Amino acid sequence: MLHGTLWDKIPRFAIPVAATAILSQLFNAADIAVIGNFTGELRTVAVAAVGTNSSIISLIVNLFIGIALGANVTIAHAIGEKNDTMVHHAVHTSIVVAVLGGLIAAIIGELFAVPLLNQLNVPDDVFPLALLYLRIYLAGLPVILLYNFEAAVFRSMGETKIPLIALTASGVLNVILNLFFVAALHMSVDGVAIATVLSNAVSAAILWGFLLKTDKVIRLEPKKLRIDGLCLKQILRIGVPAGVQSAMFSIANIVIQGAINSLGTVVMAASSAAYNIEVITYDILNSFSQACTTFVGQNFGAGEIKRCKKTLLLCLLEGIISLGVAIALILFFGKSLLTIFNGDSQVVETGYTRLMLIMPSHLFSLCYEVLSGYLRGFEISLPPAVLTMLGVCGVRLSWLRWVFPQYKTFMNIMLVFPISLATTALLMLAAVLYFRPSRRYAHLQKSDGAASAKIEG
Repeated sequence: MLHGTLWDKIPRFAIPVAATAILSQLFNAADIAVIGNFTGELRTVAVAAVGTNSSIISLIVNLFIGIALGANVTIAHAIGEKNDTMVHHAVHTSIVVAVLGGLIAAIIGELFAVPLLNQLNVPDDVFPLALLYLRIYLAGLPVILLYNFEAAVFRSMGETKIPLIALTASGVLNVILNLFFVAALHMSVDGVAIATVLSNAVSAAILWGFLLKTDKVIRLEPKKLRIDGLCLKQILRIGVPAGVQSAMFSIANIVIQGAINSLGTVVMAASSAAYNIEVITYDILNSFSQACTTFVGQNFGAGEIKRCKKTLLLCLLEGIISLGVAIALILFFGKSLLTIFNGDSQVVETGYTRLMLIMPSHLFSLCYEVLSGYLRGFEISLPPAVLTMLGVCGVRLSWLRWVFPQYKTFMNIMLVFPISLATTALLMLAAVLYFRPSRRYAHLQKSDGAASAKIEG
């Protein structure tokens, strides 16, 4: 990350990250595909039950993934500075935070599971299955969050293939367990929820093993697992705004899900199926955002400010190319993909409407995510969070408060996505132009160069 060309290194980092996220989503989609094909007359209700939980689960998991991003940046900076002690403390602090955070989130989630689902206007026939799935998933949060923090540790040093290996193994197990519990044992949403938790436990265990055996600076020593106050403060300073940003994003989506649920079970099932497809393009764009954060974080720590700016431009360019190809392919095969989840013609047509509106708008998402990642690499974390809350949450909540009641249609709900994403992209561009971190910290590179010349002289 600190030497040589960047144009080839960024895709080598981003592609495994995108593949990991896409595989994760595909394995999650397998949950819906299995219950949509092996639960008989309950298939539409079961699919709706799993789909309606996606926004709640995203709210909880994304909050901690944001905090894990704080660990990523903290470790990346320490690696760039060649501060092995800081790296060691940050790694062990991250693991403890993951497990404790998972336990606390699981307990709180179980206590508020019923009120949360009530807020989503879940139909009476869907509610029992939705609650059952949510309770089982919440119980698995400690291992789910542990995997995400472990993956963040590996990515901080540019290692993205090992998390992909772990996820691939656990994902295959997830599919096998889905079929076993649902097709063989005739379970419903409880079967796919149990399969999800068990497979995440396996992926966390695999990464734990790699951390124990690695000969690199991120090596894990269980006897030294404790929270370092300085590291925790640094992780939270960067990660909490990112986590709150993601959580607020999910809160807005929960409100949107409530509006979708008010339109009936068919619309719920269609939206759930489409979401499991469109999230693939989000995973691609987000991988370039993570690449930008990690590359900028290490180079900022090493005082290589010019490489930070070059990273931003390359992440935008290469991200646009990759995303454009993915959008074209998914829209072309969109209806065929939707039938995998549910063959009902109404579900397919409604789901494709969502794909047509949201997929192209992910180009706006790419812009604001990469720009946001760039700022976070320089430890500027609060402004991107605030602007995202204004652009995404503010616009979406206002739209559902003032516009949707006038025209209660699925199309009307979907229009808020491109509008809010375009607004956020403009706000994030304004933030980068205002902070201009490459200019603000240009003196670091000049000072490092002068210091090197002085030493050599």
